[in-house]
Amino acid sequence: MNETLKILKERRSIKKYKDIKIEKELLDEILEAGKFAANGKGAQSGCMIVTQNFDLVKKLEKLNAQILGNPEAKPFYGAPTVIVVFADSTRRTYIEDGSLILGNLMNAAYSLGVDSCWIHRAREVFETEEGQKLTSEWGLPKEHKGIGFCILGYRDCEYPNPKPRKKDFVKVII
Repeated sequence: MNETLKILKERRSIKKYKDIKIEKELLDEILEAGKFAANGKGAQSGCMIVTQNFDLVKKLEKLNAQILGNPEAKPFYGAPTVIVVFADSTRRTYIEDGSLILGNLMNAAYSLGVDSCWIHRAREVFETEEGQKLTSEWGLPKEHKGIGFCILGYRDCEYPNPKPRKKDFVKVII
């Protein structure tokens, strides 16, 4: 089987991580894949904020848990690396552009032996006062909206089996 198709079929979202940071060289390769995600009209409306800073990861996780409605939750599952994907909301395809970045990040990570999971609620997190303060500190324009969090790390659990694909997933009309 083609290596790309194999990666696309085998990658799974991981929800338990070891406390081991990803090596810079691997992280750089994963981020490079995000930079080359397809995007509407080549506008490159997306951008990524990347951190392995323990305190910032915990702060982002706490904000996410508050939006979740459970301040005690750990929605980043112990992952040591967080990539927040934003996109310029003045672009018509900003949600799609950011989503494609997230997909590239997760597939590239898997191809390099790094595990990942897409965590929602980025839009809501960065609409809060505290979230807006962070984006201002990071120098992001107000038009940039949160699309998703990509957590990265090395799994500390069994690799999940895929769920069966639903029967009517594909319909061919000739």
